[in-house]
Amino acid sequence: MTVIPGGPLDPADYASSPDMGADERCPSRADGVELIGEMEGSGYREPPSLVRRADGQTLQLTRLLYMVLSAVDGRTSPAQLAESVSEKSGRRVSEENVRTLIDSQLRPLGLLVRPDGSQPEVKKSNPLLGLRFRYAVTDAEKTRRLTAPFAHLFHPLIAVPVLGAFLFVCWWVLALKGLGSATHDAFENPALLLLVVAVTIFSSGFHEFGHAAAARYGGATPGAMGAGLYLFWPAFYTDVTDSYRLGRAGRVRTDLGGLYFNAIVTVLIAGIWWATGHDALLLVVLTQILQMLRQLTPLVRFDGYHVLADLTGVPDLFQRIKPTLLGLLPWRWGRPESKALKPWARAVVSIWVLMVVPLLLLSVVMMILTLPRVLATAVVSIARQQSLLGDAWGHGDLPGGAAHILMILAAALPILGTGIVLVRMVRQGARAVWRKTRGRPGRRAGAAVAGALVCALLITAWWPNASTYRPIQRYDRGTITDAVSLVMPKPNRLVDGAQGKVAAIWPSGSVRPTADKPQLAMILIPRAPQTTAADTGAPAAEPAWVFPFDKPLPPGDGGNQALAVNTKDGSVTYDVAFALVWVDDGQALNKNEAYAFASCRDCGAVAIGFQVVLVVGHANVIVPQNLAAAANYNCVQCLTYALANQLVLTLDRPLSPAGSEQLAKIWDEVRNFEANIENIPLSELQSRLADYKTRIEQIITHDPSATQSASGTTAPAPSTTTSNTAPAPPDGGTSPIPGSAPTQAPVPQQPTPAASPPGTAQPVQTAVPAPATAQPAQTAPAPTQAPATPPATAVPGS
Repeated sequence: MTVIPGGPLDPADYASSPDMGADERCPSRADGVELIGEMEGSGYREPPSLVRRADGQTLQLTRLLYMVLSAVDGRTSPAQLAESVSEKSGRRVSEENVRTLIDSQLRPLGLLVRPDGSQPEVKKSNPLLGLRFRYAVTDAEKTRRLTAPFAHLFHPLIAVPVLGAFLFVCWWVLALKGLGSATHDAFENPALLLLVVAVTIFSSGFHEFGHAAAARYGGATPGAMGAGLYLFWPAFYTDVTDSYRLGRAGRVRTDLGGLYFNAIVTVLIAGIWWATGHDALLLVVLTQILQMLRQLTPLVRFDGYHVLADLTGVPDLFQRIKPTLLGLLPWRWGRPESKALKPWARAVVSIWVLMVVPLLLLSVVMMILTLPRVLATAVVSIARQQSLLGDAWGHGDLPGGAAHILMILAAALPILGTGIVLVRMVRQGARAVWRKTRGRPGRRAGAAVAGALVCALLITAWWPNASTYRPIQRYDRGTITDAVSLVMPKPNRLVDGAQGKVAAIWPSGSVRPTADKPQLAMILIPRAPQTTAADTGAPAAEPAWVFPFDKPLPPGDGGNQALAVNTKDGSVTYDVAFALVWVDDGQALNKNEAYAFASCRDCGAVAIGFQVVLVVGHANVIVPQNLAAAANYNCVQCLTYALANQLVLTLDRPLSPAGSEQLAKIWDEVRNFEANIENIPLSELQSRLADYKTRIEQIITHDPSATQSASGTTAPAPSTTTSNTAPAPPDGGTSPIPGSAPTQAPVPQQPTPAASPPGTAQPVQTAVPAPATAQPAQTAPAPTQAPATPPATAVPGS
C-alpha cells in the first residue's frame, strides 16, 4: 500500500491510481464531518461520543467507533488504523476489525467517503415530532455576529436583577393590576391588538436569540436560525448542537436561554406601559408567561424536553422509548440494552416514558375523534372572518382587516397541521410495517387485517351524521367523554358527564330550540352517595333527602299532604293522604298537597292527595290551596305521578242525621279505595276520585238541613322518563316546587293539567254547578306542571 504524505488526497487522485485497488484505498472522512467529542455529564454507563455531519445531523458513536473515525485522515491504511486504535484503547484491534467497523458502521452512517471516492448520500432523520418545512433565515456566521452582543446579558450581575424584576412584574400584573382593562382596550382598538400580536411574534424570534446567546456565553458556537412548522403552529428554531461540547450546566443554560429572553421582553413591556399608559400592552405579559409555560412542557421537543434530556445526559429521549418499554419486561432485565443507562438516569427516563406514551396516544386518539368537529368549526369561523374581512376592507379599516386575516390563519393552521401529522403517521407506519414483514407473508396478512380494521374505525368516527360535523358551540364542555361519545351510541337517558337523549315536553305554541338557537336547560347533578343507617346496623332513620331542593314542610292545621319518595331501584312507592275536614265559622285556609319524587332506576313514585273541606256557617276568608309536584332526579326509566284533588263546599247549617250517615258510608268507600289504591291503574285514579266528589256533592245538595255551594279543583302533576320537574316560572312567579306555596287570589278556575306519562289517562276535571241559593265556594287554581327540562345542549339529536 502506498502512503502519500502531505494533506488529504483528492478523491479523484487516488480513485484513479492504477496500483491501488478499491479495497486498499485509505479511508477518508466525508466532507463537513465534525468531531464533537465525548458527551460530558452523560446518563449512559459508557458515555457516547458525538459527531456532526455536514447536514447538521448529530450522531452518537461508541468509544471504539469514535477512535477509528478520529484516526481516519485519508492517508492511514486500515492496518495502521488498527495499530493506532489498539494503542489508544489499550486492547488489541485487528485490521479486519477496523475494516468491519468501516464497512458496516461508519460508511452506512455517511461519515466516510464511498470506496470509489465519492461523497456519501446522507438522509437526515425526520422524526414524527420534528420541525417541518424549515427555512433558514441566517447562516452560522450571521448568527454568531447577531447574537454576540446579547451574550453579555447572561452575566450574573445582569441576569439576577432582570429575573427579580420579571417576578415582580408577573406578581403585579396577575395579582394587583389585572388584565380586564388590557383585554378591553385591545379588542376595542384593533391597532393595539395587532401590536400585541406583533410583539408576541417578535418575542418568539427573540426567544431563539436567547438560546444562541446562551450557547456563545458558554463557549459553544451557534448555527443557523430560521423558521418552520412544528405540529400545528409556525415556530422559530436555532441550531445549538455545538452546545454538546459544554458541560451539563452550560447545556441547561442554553436550553433556558430562550425563557430568560422572554423574561427580558416582559420587563421591557412593563417599562413601556409605565411610560405610555396603554393597558393593552400588558397582554404581552400574559402571552410571555403562557409561552414560557408551554415551552417548559417536557412532552414534545420544547425547551422543557431539552432541559430534561441535558439534566439526565440522554440526548434523545424519544429514541429511548422502545428500549425503556421493553426493559420493563421481567425477562429482559438482564439484557445489555436494558442496562445502557445509569440507574438514576434509567429511573428518570422510565418515569418520563410512562407519562409521555399514554399522553401522546391519548392526544392522537382525541385528535382523530375531534377532527370532524374541529374542521366544521374552522370552516364556519373562516367563513365568518371572511365576511368581516370584506366589511373591513369596504370601510377602509386596514387594522381590522389585518386582524381578521390573522384570525383566518389561526383557524386554518390547526387543520393543516393535523392533516400533516396524520399523513406522516400513516406513511411512516406503513413503511415500517412493510419493512418488518418482508419475507413473512403471515405477519403481513395480519398487518393488512389490522390496517383494514383501523380504516373501518376511522370511517366510523368520520362518517357524516347529525352531530359528527357540528361546529363546536360555547356550551360544549370538550371533555374526553364528550369526544368518545361522538362515536359511541348515545343512551336514551341522561348520564352525568356524557351526552344522552331525553324526552322533553314543550308548551303548546312555544318556540322549539335549534342548533343555531339553543336554549339553556337545568340538569340536576347527583350527589355522592351517603352511608345510611342500614349500612351501619343502626335503626333505620328517615330516608336521606337526595334532591337538590328543600324537603316539603309538614302539613299545617287543616292541611293534607301525600309525599312519595322512592330511592330504591326497581320498586314502586305509594303515599296516599285522604282527609275530610270540617270548618266552622272562621277561616278556610286548608292546603292539599301531593308530591312524588324519585331518584333511582326503573322505579316509580305515586302520591295521591284527596281532601274534602266542608265549611259550615259563615267564613270570612276562604283560600284553599291545591298543590301537586312530581320530579325525577338522576332517574332512569322512572315514573313519578302526583295528583292533588280538592273539593271545597260551603253549608249554611250542619247536615241532617240522614245526610251524615250517607256521607259516612261514602267516606268508608273512600277509605277502602285508599287501602287498595296500589292495585288501581293510574288511568282510573282521577275518574274514581271525581265520582266520589260528585256523590258527596249530591248528598249535600239534596240534604234539606243544609244549603251549599260547591266547586272543585284538580292539580295533576305526572312525570315520565328521566327529568320532569316543576321549576320556577321564568318570569319569577311563584313556583310549585315543594316548600314554596303560591299565594293567589281565590278565583274559581278550571285547572290546566300537565302532560301525562305514556299509557296514563289524562286527568279530567268534573265540575258540579252550585245551586242558585248556595254561597259560591272560592278555590285556588292548581299550579300547572312545567314542561320537562331538555338536555343541557337542547339541540335536536344531541
